[in-house]
Formats: sequence, C-alpha cells, structure tokens
Amino acid sequence: MMVELPTDPDVLIVGGGPVGLTARALLERWGVRVLLVEKRRELSPFPRSRLVNVRSMEVFRQLGIAARIADAAFAPKYGRIRFRDTLYDRDFASAAMVGVHAPVPESPVSGVVTSQDRLEPELLAAAGAEARFGVELVGLSEDADGVVASLVDHGSGDKTVVRARYVVAADGANSTVRQLLGIGTVGPGALGSFTTVVFDADLSRWAADQPAGVYVTAHGSLIPLYPEGGWAWFGATPEDTRRADWVGLVSEALGDGTAVSAEVLRVQHWVMNAFVAERFGHGRILLAGDAAHAIPITGGLGMNTGVGDVHNLCWKLAGVLQGWAGPGLLDTYEPERRPVAHETLRQAVANAKLVAKAQKLRRDQLRNGEAPSAPIEVPWSERYFAQLGLVLGANYRSTAVHTDNGAAPESTGTDTDTDTRTGTETDTRTGTAAGPSAPPDGHTGTGTSTDYIPTTAPGHRLPHRWLAPDRSTLDTLGEWFTLLTPAPAHWQQQATPPWPLRIAPLQTEHADPYDLGAHGALLVRPDGHIAAHWRDRPRSDATVRATLTEITDAPGL
Repeated sequence: MMVELPTDPDVLIVGGGPVGLTARALLERWGVRVLLVEKRRELSPFPRSRLVNVRSMEVFRQLGIAARIADAAFAPKYGRIRFRDTLYDRDFASAAMVGVHAPVPESPVSGVVTSQDRLEPELLAAAGAEARFGVELVGLSEDADGVVASLVDHGSGDKTVVRARYVVAADGANSTVRQLLGIGTVGPGALGSFTTVVFDADLSRWAADQPAGVYVTAHGSLIPLYPEGGWAWFGATPEDTRRADWVGLVSEALGDGTAVSAEVLRVQHWVMNAFVAERFGHGRILLAGDAAHAIPITGGLGMNTGVGDVHNLCWKLAGVLQGWAGPGLLDTYEPERRPVAHETLRQAVANAKLVAKAQKLRRDQLRNGEAPSAPIEVPWSERYFAQLGLVLGANYRSTAVHTDNGAAPESTGTDTDTDTRTGTETDTRTGTAAGPSAPPDGHTGTGTSTDYIPTTAPGHRLPHRWLAPDRSTLDTLGEWFTLLTPAPAHWQQQATPPWPLRIAPLQTEHADPYDLGAHGALLVRPDGHIAAHWRDRPRSDATVRATLTEITDAPGL
C-alpha cells in the first residue's frame, strides 16, 4: 500500500546511528522539520563505537546531554589501552587516552569510554522529531526544488513517498544513498573481516586493579562494555563461522590462568573499511559519517568524525532553509570536511601501525628470551595515539571563513598547515589559553595532528576559556552566530537581521589571550569555528553585516 506523509519534512535523514541521531537533534534545535528513517528495527544492540572524544562531548554539551552520557560511561581511569599476551598476563605496554583518562585544559569537558548502545538512546531522547525504524530508503530522485525519496516499511510492507528539500545520508559505510548517487571512494578499502562476540563473565580479578577501555592480546582484543558488567571480544573472523568455537576463542584471549567460563550472548560479523568518498554529495543530497568516510577503529576516530560532519552541516542547512543564507553556503561543507576525513583516515592508519609496532616489539622481546613481564617502550610515549591536535585543531578554509583581506584560501582541513596562522600557549595553572606566542620549533602555526595549540585565527575552533567556575566561552555558542567582544556597546549596532546573532561580553582579562584590543571582536559560527577576527573595532558600522553576507552567500539580504 502507498502511504503519503501528512507533512513533508525539510530534511530527510537516512540512518539512525549516532551521526544521524546527532543531526536530528541539531536540526530540531534550529526549528527545522526533520524525518529520520533507519532500516534496522531498533537501535543497535551491539557496543560498536567505544570512544566519545572531547570534541564530540563539546557538541553533546551544547545539546544538553553531555552530563547524562558521562554518568552512564566508565570512570576516567578506564581511559587507557593495555597490551597483554592474555588478560591473565601483566601489561607489556600501556598508554593513556588523551582527553579521556584525565581532563585536558583545552576543553571544558572530557571524552568518555562508553558503548554505542548506551550513547544512542541518549541521542534519540535528545529530540522529538519523528524517527521511523524498520523503514528503508529504496529510491531517490532530485529536481530543482527538492528530493523525492521512496521508502519501504519492513513491518507493514507499506511504501511511502517523501518529498524533502534536502537529504542527509548517514547510512553507513555501505551507504545506499552513496551507491544510488554513483559516488565512488578512494583509499585502501576493506582491511579485513572481523567478529565481535558479546559475552558474560566475571573478570574483575584480572581487570579491576588495572582498568582499561581496551585490552589488546595476542588472541584478539577484550573490551569491558558497561560499568556494571559485560564484555566483548573482537578479532579476525574465522574462515568457517558456522563451526567457530566462540567460547574457545574468547578463552584463548583470557588465558589459561583465568579458569573462567564465558557465556556467549551475541555474535556480529563486520568489515573494517578505510576510504573517503570522492564527493560528499550531489545537489540537495549530502553524505555524512561512514557514508562519507569509513575510518578504521584504531584510535576511536570514526564516529567522532561523523559527529563533526553534521555539526558543520546542520547550521548551514538551517540557514538556507530559513532564508538567511544562500545555497552557496552548503557548497562549503565538502571543502571544509573532506580534508578532515582524509587526515583522520591517515591518522587511523598510523594508529594501526603503532599497535602493530607494539606487538612486534613484544614478539622480538619473547624471541630474545626476556622476562615475560618486561615492559616495552611504546612508540606513542604515554599519549594514546596522540591525536588531540586532530580532534580540536581542525582548520576550515572556505568562503564561509573570512580572512583579513577578505579572501578565502584553499581548504586544509586540520592544523597541520601552518603558514597563515598564529598560535597561543596554554596556561597549565588555570587551564585556559594564554596569549599569542610563537609555537615551538620555529613554526608559525598551531602544531600537528599530535599537538593542539589554541589559536584565534579564522577557521579554527574557538579556544576554551573559563568565564565562571562552570561556564566556558564555548557555552556562549548555540543556534546563532556569536560576537565575542570586550566592548559590546561598540558593536551593538552591528547586530542586524536576518542573521541570528548574539553579542557576548568578554571580560577584559580574556581580551589579550584572544588577541583582541579594547574594541576588538571574534565572530564565531554556530559550529564553534571562528568566522572572522577583528583585533580592533573596524572603521565601518556595516562590517559584521558585510562579513555575514559574504560567508553565508546572502548577497540579496
């Protein structure tokens, strides 16, 4: 039976994982009419993604759910990876997850170790927009005014035709939408087939005193699922899965000394993919998350990169739909996010090599007859894959970023390019960014994907500073552009419609660390990235209006 929806949505989201659910919550806060469809009949029962990094937690803080996510997550002491021959054995290497194991001064929040099946219900509850599970997209057609999507309800068998003005495809690495659009991918592709086995066992005797988010063994990895209990094993998929001895595989990773019987609860097979889409969409159809880039799990970067995608995209969609931005604003999505995806893929592959290097060092150690408990000097120096610069340092270069001369240089994606930026040091006593200074090693930029040095250069995330004991400068941001200035009265006349713009007073002590004179200002986009930086008050009272017109592609306003 063909069913017509009573009201067509502004945006159809395809995919009900963390990325699609985050997009639904962000768009609803903008007042955008949303319909989300997911071909699975329910939220995922598998742990899948494990790490919610600092930047994603900043986004979830903006949505008002960060505290609930943290409450259901593991304690910070679990923010560590441990290498052992088996769980029964001692560590031969270990490293802390930066931004998870302990707070970092560069953010008001910490990342957390939590299972995806704990995260998704919080994201689903964060918005009231319609979400239809068990509904699959089977066809798409696009015209000048919108997109027509054909849907099938696997429960009732009903077919539905939905007309939306835009489609956000967050439907995974095997994206139906990407395939319907004929968009190819670049990168290594499938890296191998893996299996996750969820099991129940009391392993506290071997894990409680040395907690970790992941125990990497020679026989697969072991993962605690929830603070109250539950475990998972994952490793290479056996050739004959029908005859596989899952209890035996788990027991091998536990080690002979544990004498624990594992009760297998669920088994899931999956493919580890590594690619970036050649394009992030076509016309009114846009790709996000794994549909746009499949990132290997090493380092926990994949889901978090997808959250960054929709945080970048949703305010742009809202602007076009609400009339204060032109369609050219959406053209900045791919130039800003695709370079980030490429750099993230590069980092994830590097992470995998770091793991392999630690394991090789262990094998060499055993061949040389060294004591089984002898430590190994790990190649990342106690900084879990050392990626804070990648997480917080993404640098957007597009027409949605206003430079001093009004030009928009080519996008670079992360802060690894350092030719046009200035850095700031971090005051470790106060946990806030100190004033601008020359970065180390003679560079003029903000570091590498390993290191994050805050900067107020346009294109970068606004550096965090505490305005009050529990109020960050990041908390001044929301569904609007923010003008941060120590002289709000001088900028008041600049707050002209139709753009959503709020002027946020900045205490004098924060002006110098943000490289602002007495009448300067930072214009911050709704996604927290700096759109423009005026060290002092510009000559014209129309400067902000002209800048917003430029970066939102709204010449007729």
